[in-house]
Amino acid sequence: MTPEQKQIILATVPILKESGVALTTHFYKRMFEHNPELKNIFNMGNQKQGKQQNALAFAVLAYAENIADPTVLLPVVDRIGHKHTSLDIKPGQYQIVGEHLIASISELLGDKATPAIIDAWTAAYNQLAALMAGHEATIYQQQLNQANGWNGWRKFTIRKKVAESAEISSFYFYPSDNGKVSLHKPGQFISLKTFLPSLNLDQIRQYSISCAPNEEYYRISVKRETGAGIDTNGMISNRLHDHIEIGSEVELTAPAGNFVVPDEIDSPIMFISGGVGQTPFISMIQHVAKKQTGHPVTWLHGCRNRSVHAFKDSIDLLVNNHETIEQHIFYDHTTTEDANAGVRTGFLDIHSIANLEHTGNTLYYVCGPSPFIVKQVADLKQMGVDTKRILFEEFGPQTLQLN
Repeated sequence: MTPEQKQIILATVPILKESGVALTTHFYKRMFEHNPELKNIFNMGNQKQGKQQNALAFAVLAYAENIADPTVLLPVVDRIGHKHTSLDIKPGQYQIVGEHLIASISELLGDKATPAIIDAWTAAYNQLAALMAGHEATIYQQQLNQANGWNGWRKFTIRKKVAESAEISSFYFYPSDNGKVSLHKPGQFISLKTFLPSLNLDQIRQYSISCAPNEEYYRISVKRETGAGIDTNGMISNRLHDHIEIGSEVELTAPAGNFVVPDEIDSPIMFISGGVGQTPFISMIQHVAKKQTGHPVTWLHGCRNRSVHAFKDSIDLLVNNHETIEQHIFYDHTTTEDANAGVRTGFLDIHSIANLEHTGNTLYYVCGPSPFIVKQVADLKQMGVDTKRILFEEFGPQTLQLN
């Protein structure tokens, strides 16, 4: 990009702040009208809720604001790159997206869309696409280079289905070709593709791997959604519960994601989870316990009550067998048995835990519903925790700007 083009991009930042979501909403509508096959890749539940439009608007704005040095966005590029590889996104699809994004800018700006503005944004998008595709090529190669690694979609068979609580069940996936699987990094997810009859579309969802790394299978633990008005995401989860039986075949992509514990753990770790947000931590804490680093590990978990607390017995056993691991549990509603076991009543409140040890190098991992993440990150900041030590995983499109 020329210096002049970068100045033009910076000059459009106020427009993006005011009309970014309108732009991305128009873009998705236009793209799906011209390329309806992409509905099989994009999460139509997030589209309906406007989450994807908001996430893209944030991303475009951040790119425009940092057009002088896009390398500052490399952590975001890495996160998006992992998501894209889990969807099996290829470079050719960037061309389709670029065509509709530039056309959307032109259509929304109308007479203000001068040739210079369109040229600048075309150059900017091509730069971003090259950056993303290049990074994703690296991730694809890393996946392929792993023992038992692969790229793209691979068929797996469900061999076991286990109820973990009143609403969460685990599904065990073994390769249909009877081969081995690559070792995931604790905290990573896999993408699962299934046909949703109500939409007449394939839909892809990401689920955290909830078992320790092994070469035989992957396990995911999925919450059943109840009540009226279940969205498309809930329909996918419920389809797993109701229609995917032992012996059923699904397609998965290789493990992806950068919400992981370090290969070499040299500091205390604190996991903070709400509800089904505990799933990535199951793999993490099993891995950390096996490492026996000697550093303290603390897990704070909140959910509605004992009946929906998945994996409680196995985590209790892990805690009891490791002196360096402790946990603190919060239920919205407790029984006498819960209280006698030390369970606290109410929403997870880190301030209410006396003698909770914090060090300057503790790593904090937060996962759960968006309001839960917002509260926990705010509380950690209030306690003086460096935001660089706080990592959070937001299920679905990244819309929280907390760091």
